[in-house]
Amino acid sequence: MISPLTYLKHVREEFTHIVWPTTHTAIAHTLVVILISIVIAIIVGVLDYVFGNVVSRIVGA
Repeated sequence: MISPLTYLKHVREEFTHIVWPTTHTAIAHTLVVILISIVIAIIVGVLDYVFGNVVSRIVGA
């Protein structure tokens, strides 16, 4: 088992190996995630509406 200070030293060394994305790349990826989330929300909403209507017609409510 290593000491906490040694562990933190290794963590700090590993952070030097990280290649951070540029601002443009980070913004672009964020927008893609938001767009995909909106599309999936719309698809789920439409399916909920359709299946809700189908079940309502079957039950007769």
